[in-house]
Amino acid sequence: MASRGGSSFLSSESNGRLLIYVFGFVLLISLQVEAATKKYQFDVQVNNVSRLCHAKPIVTVNGMFPGPTIYAREGDRVIINVSNHAQYNMSIHWHGLKQYANGWADGPAYITQCPIQTGNSYVYDFNVTGQRGTLWWHAHIFWLRATVYGAIVILPKQGTPYPFPKPDNEHVLVFGEWWHGDVEEIVKKGNAMGLPPNMSDAHTINGKPGPLFPCSEKHTFAMEVEQGKKYLLRIANAALNDELFFAVAGHNMTVVEIDAVYTKPFTTSAILIAPGQTTNVLVYANRAPGRYFMAVRPFQDVPIPVDNKTATAIFQYKGVPNTVLPSLPQLPSPNDTAFALTYNKKLRSLNTPNFPANVPLKVDRKLFFTVGLGKSVCPTCINGTRLSASLNNITFVMPQTGLLQAHYSKMKGVFSTDFPDKPPKAFNYTGAPLTANLFTSHGTRLSKIKFNSTVELVIQDTNLLSVESHPFHLHGYNFFVVGTGVGNFDPAKDPAKYNLVDPAERNTVGVPTGGWAAIRFRADNPGVWFFHCHLELHTGWGLKTAFVVEDGPGKDQAVRPPPKDLPPC
Repeated sequence: MASRGGSSFLSSESNGRLLIYVFGFVLLISLQVEAATKKYQFDVQVNNVSRLCHAKPIVTVNGMFPGPTIYAREGDRVIINVSNHAQYNMSIHWHGLKQYANGWADGPAYITQCPIQTGNSYVYDFNVTGQRGTLWWHAHIFWLRATVYGAIVILPKQGTPYPFPKPDNEHVLVFGEWWHGDVEEIVKKGNAMGLPPNMSDAHTINGKPGPLFPCSEKHTFAMEVEQGKKYLLRIANAALNDELFFAVAGHNMTVVEIDAVYTKPFTTSAILIAPGQTTNVLVYANRAPGRYFMAVRPFQDVPIPVDNKTATAIFQYKGVPNTVLPSLPQLPSPNDTAFALTYNKKLRSLNTPNFPANVPLKVDRKLFFTVGLGKSVCPTCINGTRLSASLNNITFVMPQTGLLQAHYSKMKGVFSTDFPDKPPKAFNYTGAPLTANLFTSHGTRLSKIKFNSTVELVIQDTNLLSVESHPFHLHGYNFFVVGTGVGNFDPAKDPAKYNLVDPAERNTVGVPTGGWAAIRFRADNPGVWFFHCHLELHTGWGLKTAFVVEDGPGKDQAVRPPPKDLPPC
């Protein structure tokens, strides 16, 4: 009996060890599935590309226009080696990725890094934590994002369903712009004259303008669909300077996500998407089999010249011959302010137990930034002035050293932290047009924020020279759009109308023309984070600043040490 008992004990112990080994092996495999490492090689190079009967050399990634789509899952590590073979210095921004304590992987030139010089490489190494959905990447130096851009698709963790009906297929649509000439030369010419550069010659969908343009039969994106199936369109606006309407002829869309955050679904005939923003929509192929145009056209509700031509792609039912002429959708009018305001008010966070909207209810720091367009003295320019832009009457001056590097290394003289919390002088911001600059100054002045404090920022458009809508992007963070309005923000009345329950959560907000937007966020990501208008024209004129978020007390609440291959200045 004793012998049998001892054998039984040894057998149980062996079985136990085997079970532990098997469990550990399964756990290891599941962790590897859950948190994989995705590696990409980006070769920045010049290639000849033809559009609209014009051929020209453009800067591309891996010879592609647009560049490759990055695929990852929530929880993955992503490593991207960027090798610069072009004649321009280069940096790439992974738009909307939070890069916790890891601004070294954020990418804006001279903010978090100096650019990658010609002939050199740099490795962007980051984790995708707590995010899933559609984002995008783009060059973040000069106007190179005119051709250097692509999508980022972050899938949910294995086994985690979408909080909306599962699509039968998915497609990426990235909107852009096309110039016949060399974009950098066009910008230089405009700057030399003190005027805006020439507008683009076409908009594009996945790099293609569509058959309404000459020489574009083969430069048309088409997606095949099957009757009765559901399709998820992952949409990003990579255009440099235009907010865009988008619609699919004969089909409604259900909005289910913005800026990689799930939303309360709603149905619409068209969407509005500003530069920098992303939107996911479900489309049901439930119409008569045929060929239907998908179309984009700018939204502009002030008399400013824009490239107002319509770019198209084709939503084509399987089995329908290419000889069938597609029908065009009914897009909103180019100046349809009412549609724009109504559409944006429909955007609400999902706010469920799995996807809560953690809106800061108590505010530690209140900021009020005015957006101003103006003129600076320029003796060599056509009218003796050049156009400029400012936040709180300060036109931002780009440094020649990366601000994050200066902050981390405690360098002196690179920037100051005295950016004002409000403009130096209050006035009727959206009243009669003003031509005075209100004593605009120039400087590299940043706003310092205490770690883990809650911030409310009201962005107010002004009528200095002209009112205009402005899409503002905050690097390193999502924020909640708790309120928007037309006219001057009223601190006594408007906060009472805030949505503090399920406001839209995003990384790029459209400030209405002649109006304001109020955003809230918790400053829990230490580092230096760029804040700027995503109209490339305005960014170049100085409509930008940055937040210095202090380190926290915890060991994982401080900016990480810089990587060894950080590009030199």
